[in-house]
Amino acid sequence: MSIFLLALAILVGSLFMGNFSLDATALETSIGDDYQYKYIQKYTSEQIGVEHSNVFSFASGLGDILAKANTDIKADLAAQDIDQGNGEYWSKIIQDYKITETKYKVAKASATGFIINQRNIFILAFFLGIAGALMYIIPKGQGVAGIQNDGIQTSSLHSRGLIGITFGVFLVSFYLVLYFAPYYMVNWIILTEPLSLAMSGGSASQWFLYGFLYTVAVAVMGIRMIIKYRHNNYQLVRTVSVIFFQTAFAFVIPQILASLNRPAPDLKNIWPLDYGFFYKDNLNTLMSDGTLGYAMMIWGIILFVVGVPLFTFFYGKRWYCSWVCGCGGLAETLGDPYRQQSDKTTKAWRIERWVINGVLGFAVLMTGLFLFTFFTGTESILMFSSGNVKTTYGFLISSMFAGVVGTGFYPLMGNRVWCRFGCPLAGYFGIIQKFRSRFRITTNSGQCISCGNCSTYCEMGIDVRSYAQKGQDIVRSSCVGCGVCSAVCPRGVLKLENADFDINVRTQELRALHIDSNGVTLMNE
Repeated sequence: MSIFLLALAILVGSLFMGNFSLDATALETSIGDDYQYKYIQKYTSEQIGVEHSNVFSFASGLGDILAKANTDIKADLAAQDIDQGNGEYWSKIIQDYKITETKYKVAKASATGFIINQRNIFILAFFLGIAGALMYIIPKGQGVAGIQNDGIQTSSLHSRGLIGITFGVFLVSFYLVLYFAPYYMVNWIILTEPLSLAMSGGSASQWFLYGFLYTVAVAVMGIRMIIKYRHNNYQLVRTVSVIFFQTAFAFVIPQILASLNRPAPDLKNIWPLDYGFFYKDNLNTLMSDGTLGYAMMIWGIILFVVGVPLFTFFYGKRWYCSWVCGCGGLAETLGDPYRQQSDKTTKAWRIERWVINGVLGFAVLMTGLFLFTFFTGTESILMFSSGNVKTTYGFLISSMFAGVVGTGFYPLMGNRVWCRFGCPLAGYFGIIQKFRSRFRITTNSGQCISCGNCSTYCEMGIDVRSYAQKGQDIVRSSCVGCGVCSAVCPRGVLKLENADFDINVRTQELRALHIDSNGVTLMNE
């Protein structure tokens, strides 16, 4: 653990190192607009020749230039009587997204000095961190497999203690920077440049860095999962599965496709989780790529029209949420230490149903708007602009909910915050699983000792023990079939089954015994 923490400290410290001297050519290329650059150029002399000792100072100086240029542009537009109600206004000013993009591109091009010259030292520190993590994880294979009731609920690391909260703050900060200020992590992106060039032939971006870190986290923490649940074959196989799909389908294959100048989607991603599938730009890209592009488009449509209902009917949502999905893969590996933090109250259950179905409804309506604008060539329906709706969904759901809250709140709300409350695909799965699936978790109340392990470790906030005590089969739309409740049960009370299609009977039938002076009877008689 000391080795891991030392490596982490070096990598975090690297964000504050390096030298940055403004590359005017990169600035002009990034802006790509003569009108805007005319005003920017007035202030570039302020930064030419100035060397900054870190990216934070550099980004601040560049931000001042862009802000001053924007002030001049707005004054010029006001002199021409062009206000915010005129579409030309927004095409002329340097909008916030472009400022962020420009800061990132220029910062990366302007980096010099220690980080670039000593890149190998920091790459070595990264792999040293992986080695430290594995050195901490692997020896646990000498202990008892499974969970131990060793105070995990009060552990500072595995609960809302100081270490857990610190880790949560780190994750939240990482996602905020990733989405809204990627120029602050430009040093990390520079470190992954050789790998990106080797895999795709293209320059590294914040998304390549994210995909790389994501894949490493799933792999390393997946090894931890395998060691912890080595007594349970189901857990072993599904953990290997999520590592494989994340590594191959989400990371390696897209890089190979990019190296061939072909569309490079995550082929296991499914609408409506892949909400951008029906974007005009995405559809045009796929159709312009010829046979492969059309094949990818047809594959994506078949997945959510045929694949989801068919596989969910036979296997429940577990076939995807616990075996294939990248979000679920990170939750099951990196988030496993926090699964007991999920709220099991009825109030949380009510909120869950309203929120996740609300997000699903939002995604469906938004997709309808995208398709309408695609086929008609218009950009809006009534007062709803496709661009504004896309931006709103991207900010609120894809960025803040799925990333910042969905992952950053692992130590506070458990490892399946996004899957439980926000994922529209999980909502789609859940509707099918609840009413038209053969999957359920069967219970044997005669052997239940009410230890509560099943409920404690249910990441989806299901009070499994209450079902087990009544001998009632569990079919909840939120259940992802991870099987951990069964793996931690000391008496073999719970079993994952794809049973006969008697869902309307077995999920309501109570098979608990009631003993009194009149004898023994079933509770539902």
